[in-house]
Amino acid sequence: MEQQAVFRNLANSLRSIIGLLDIEQNSQLRQDAIAICDYLENPIFRIAVFGPFNYGKSTLLNALLGKRTLPIDLIPTTGAAIHLGYGEELHTRITLTDGRDISESGTDILKQFAILDDQRRMRDDVARVEVFCAHPFLQTGVELLDLPGTDDREAQDVLVRDQLLTVDLIVQVLDARKLMTLGERENLRDWLIDRGIKTIVFVVNFLNLLEPEDQKQVYNRMLFVAESFRSELPNNISNIYRVDALPALRARLKGDTAAAQTTGLATFESALQSIAATKHENLGIRFPRVEAIANRVKQASEAKVQTLTAELATAEQKNKAKLEIKQKAQKLIQKGFSASISDFQGWLYLPKLLDQYKSELALALQNGTFSFWEQGAFKEAIAKYQDDIIKWVHQGCEFFDCASPVDLSISFPSAPEVILPEPPPQSSRAKDSGGVTPVAIATGLGWMFGGPMGAAVAGGATYLFNKNPSNLEPQNSSTSYLEQVTQVYAEAAENYLTRFSMEAFTALQHYEQLAAQIMTINLTEKPVKRTAQHHQLQLLETLLENLSQELEALKESF
Repeated sequence: MEQQAVFRNLANSLRSIIGLLDIEQNSQLRQDAIAICDYLENPIFRIAVFGPFNYGKSTLLNALLGKRTLPIDLIPTTGAAIHLGYGEELHTRITLTDGRDISESGTDILKQFAILDDQRRMRDDVARVEVFCAHPFLQTGVELLDLPGTDDREAQDVLVRDQLLTVDLIVQVLDARKLMTLGERENLRDWLIDRGIKTIVFVVNFLNLLEPEDQKQVYNRMLFVAESFRSELPNNISNIYRVDALPALRARLKGDTAAAQTTGLATFESALQSIAATKHENLGIRFPRVEAIANRVKQASEAKVQTLTAELATAEQKNKAKLEIKQKAQKLIQKGFSASISDFQGWLYLPKLLDQYKSELALALQNGTFSFWEQGAFKEAIAKYQDDIIKWVHQGCEFFDCASPVDLSISFPSAPEVILPEPPPQSSRAKDSGGVTPVAIATGLGWMFGGPMGAAVAGGATYLFNKNPSNLEPQNSSTSYLEQVTQVYAEAAENYLTRFSMEAFTALQHYEQLAAQIMTINLTEKPVKRTAQHHQLQLLETLLENLSQELEALKESF
């Protein structure tokens, strides 16, 4: 019972591994593995009769059973693997591929489901053929298997190859008239020995059809075959027998024991009974073929493990390469962002800002064109720096797949309020010059001097004076006042640029802090996401380890 548990565990591991290998349904490895699993899970001692068409396999089995249980004819007939088991009454059960069972008394139904058609082809709707009969040899837990003949059609050969792995003892039938042909030697090597099947008994048929002298030569060749191939059989059991199948069947049908003895059937039958009687002690005969197929499955699994490992390593390398690209890109973006911030800060540096814009801003204030100046070249210069900074942030957000912060916004201070000093006092002569008094007109154009008329601007007010130049104060008074006015506008421009620089630096610092969350994302190597390949690799490695342990346990159990 313990050994059967080892068999079942090994079969489960093999089936699981085959399911993971993704090999084709009709691949030889898959078919061999499934066949060996069926073999491990079935405790019946199975004996298969194997050989080319028309070698008398079915006749030999009928002779062993003592009745015409299986269909025999002058032409090749067996078109399915027929399982012969014990039953109280002779009956046949046909299992079709759609799952239906057909059960009838006797074996006449075999002619419908288990022989070749007119084109010598097997039926493709038959899954299993079983015949049950009350024979004492079968009652001991033995199953006989009548296989289709080989060397006729590929489909039959495939079926035979698969079935050979599921048996404990193989009876290879040879034709005395052409003993061990090239095809038979190749089958012995490729279908049996290379697959770990060495529990083989050779039966030579048709020796009775040869002349006495020829029989001696064939007998010597039989001995050579026996010596050249060492079957793994119980002690004192020969691996080659002469059985004249048709005469043996006739003798059995007639009940002629003496005649049956001369055909070699009794000796062969005794050998089979001895092998079957020791089957429980010799289940080790299963191990070589199980080990051979299991090792092939292991090799295929190890190759799959190597493939998966290589694929996952490639994926990991790609992941690392992708990370390196991101890290390089991050450095470039950080560098570009820092450079654009630094450029804008340099432009906002107050001494530099005053040096570049103070004079033109004072003139714009004096000329009443402040709004035009602010929205013109000054704003365009700011926008260029803003765009450069925002561009790097957007690139970072896009590259690192994160949300963009609110764009950098640089606001402008309120327009400067210019309060001009009081103009110089007028001369007393102005009172006598036609009675002209000072008039204030809201023009917003600033002071105007020229010709006979002069003007002074206080905020948006224009002051008009007497047209008579003789009424003006001395030249030095006017010059002093103009210097004062120029100074006022210069101070207003400096005040505006100072406020702008401070507010812009504050906004830039705040935006830099927001952008830093993107620019300083911690790009580290993330664990590779667990995929189906990872799970398949892990499961395969586990199953391979289990398979090795179960093979060792199986070996120790024998």
